Amino acid sequence: MKLLVDNINPRIGNYLAGFTDGEGSFNVNFRQREDYKMPWKISLCFNVSQKDEVILALFKKQLACGTMRSRDDGVWYYEVNNFNAIVDNVIPFFNRFSFLSAKKKRDFAKFKQIAQLISDEGHLTETGIRKILDIRSAMNDGGVGKRKYSDNDILSCFSEKQSSETIRQIT
Repeated sequence: MKLLVDNINPRIGNYLAGFTDGEGSFNVNFRQREDYKMPWKISLCFNVSQKDEVILALFKKQLACGTMRSRDDGVWYYEVNNFNAIVDNVIPFFNRFSFLSAKKKRDFAKFKQIAQLISDEGHLTETGIRKILDIRSAMNDGGVGKRKYSDNDILSCFSEKQSSETIRQIT
């Protein structure tokens, strides 16, 4: 369901944006996939975690998308990782209800850049993946130590492919 951002009460929208400024995160994940054109599936994710599920339920209601889940330690997660919901609901919401911190503004701007690259099918080329990795490296303080796959892991499949083609050309 596409969000009608103009119908959101500004007081609630600004509250949720402020909450996200402190507790939310915009992420770009790579997952290996053999059934895709490219060897990696790129997923965008917006999430917020908190012990009080009431606030997260308010996110879900206002953004009209996403899922909630809890961990064993009592922490709740609200997350949106459906690309259409990101583009149709999350991005318009935070375009209207912005952040105060420069860091969150920067991360969101980069998140939007990557969403646009994916919309334009840039993620289906090696050049596009390199651009996405470059943009992502400046998000979330570089994500050092938090990512399952390093940029080198992601790019190595391209050098392997080139090496195989080079070998075939030589023989």
